[in-house]
Amino acid sequence: MIDLYTWLTPNGRKVSLMLEETGLPYRVLPVDLGEGEQHLPAHVAINPNGKIPAIVDHAGPGGRAITVFESGAILLYLAEKSGRLLPAGAEERWQAIQWLQFQVANLGPMLGQAQHFVHYAGERVPYAEQRYVREAQRLYGVLDRRLTAARYLAGEQYTIADVATWPWIRAWKVQGVALSQYPNVARWLEEINERPAVVRERAVLADRKNAAPLDTVARDALFGQR
Repeated sequence: MIDLYTWLTPNGRKVSLMLEETGLPYRVLPVDLGEGEQHLPAHVAINPNGKIPAIVDHAGPGGRAITVFESGAILLYLAEKSGRLLPAGAEERWQAIQWLQFQVANLGPMLGQAQHFVHYAGERVPYAEQRYVREAQRLYGVLDRRLTAARYLAGEQYTIADVATWPWIRAWKVQGVALSQYPNVARWLEEINERPAVVRERAVLADRKNAAPLDTVARDALFGQR
């Protein structure tokens, strides 16, 4: 069983989508960012950076529990564990890994800043809005050109690169971009939206009352916290 510590953010959704795609058994433990639960000592024991997502695989290498944090690392771990969504061929494998890194290093941070200043900031900051919206538009252009040449980001196979990118692109309406200007991204997004695992993922944390509780005592026992 895999414990998934997550919340309703694009980075969190990457991992719940990957778990749905692979069929690996997991349970959701919500970490309420609004309540600051990511800073609890028990959670920091799992993710030293005090962020989500993070996983605890109770059947890790050698049958021992292992913790993994950082969404890109988690996707690679789950791909290797399940044998899915990371091509075996060297060229296709490295296409998937480099587009995963593109998302982690560029797409996520810049779209996150665009979302913040366009939609969530308590006051208008025109310079910041313009800076990050321009960069968001540039990055959408990079994706669109790639998806002109290939069905998916790594080529003709759906991979962890698409899993990582989908949660960010689905939020395009709050990023200051017009999806109509990126027809290949729109085609890609529409196709992925219809995947059964994506449909199932939308229900993750939809009813947070039915999710597993944030069990600090159990996690303290697991990780030796006092």
